[in-house]
Amino acid sequence: MKLLILVNSDQHLEHVLGIARAAANKKHEVMIFTMDEGVRLLASASFIELAGLANLSMSICKHSAERLEIGLEDLPEEITVGSQLQNALMAHEADRMVVF
Repeated sequence: MKLLILVNSDQHLEHVLGIARAAANKKHEVMIFTMDEGVRLLASASFIELAGLANLSMSICKHSAERLEIGLEDLPEEITVGSQLQNALMAHEADRMVVF
């Protein structure tokens, strides 16, 4: 199963972490796309660490990060800095989507 977690809020970090880890541990493919206020979670080490999990890919909306003045220069290379194109591609591939 392919699960897309769309994160557009910075209010649900523990839920995002829990669902992402649980799904990845069960060998499901997990895709995370972060946009809008959700990019504020890039300040959390535990959120960034998700990008290193097996079966998990993470992308963020560059426009959202720039608008909120979130620095992107120190992100791990596992995190794709992209656009809503990544969101659309992930949504197309996903079997299920959860939105926070």
